[in-house]
Amino acid sequence: MKDNQKELFPVVDEQGNILGSITRGEAHNGTKVLHPVVHLHVFNSDGDLFLQHRPAWKDIQPDKWDTACGGHVDFGESVEQALHREVLEELGIEDYTPEFLLTYVFEGPRERELVYAYRTTYDGTIHPSENELEGGRFWSPDEIGKNIGKGVFTPNFEDEYQRLFLK
Repeated sequence: MKDNQKELFPVVDEQGNILGSITRGEAHNGTKVLHPVVHLHVFNSDGDLFLQHRPAWKDIQPDKWDTACGGHVDFGESVEQALHREVLEELGIEDYTPEFLLTYVFEGPRERELVYAYRTTYDGTIHPSENELEGGRFWSPDEIGKNIGKGVFTPNFEDEYQRLFLK
């Protein structure tokens, strides 16, 4: 498998206003053109956090553990539409209530993203996509804490987890 390098994303300013479009390949080749993404943190009622395992073929942060659901907003799609599409595609979840947490800019070595972060509590069955993920599982806060900074997680997840949940 491979990401579709011709997929179109919106180009946005830091307030989320759409300025144009860019392909995935252009957005991830070091240009650092700001484009929007959605993240959903899925907790169970015990307070454990579901994380996805990114496959080795991903063009950004392969073979790392990451936010339960994360994906790009497609050109012409709203943030809410993207969130529901990505959650269904990656986790097979339809019946959840997202709670908006914050929007911020994340800059990695090859890309710059306007992140719309959400959370939910969900105790149903999660079906990680066999096409998009290498699986996933719930992690306790203690397990996450012991693995931060060890190359297990994506830098974006570590930054966001510390920003949101380690206050």
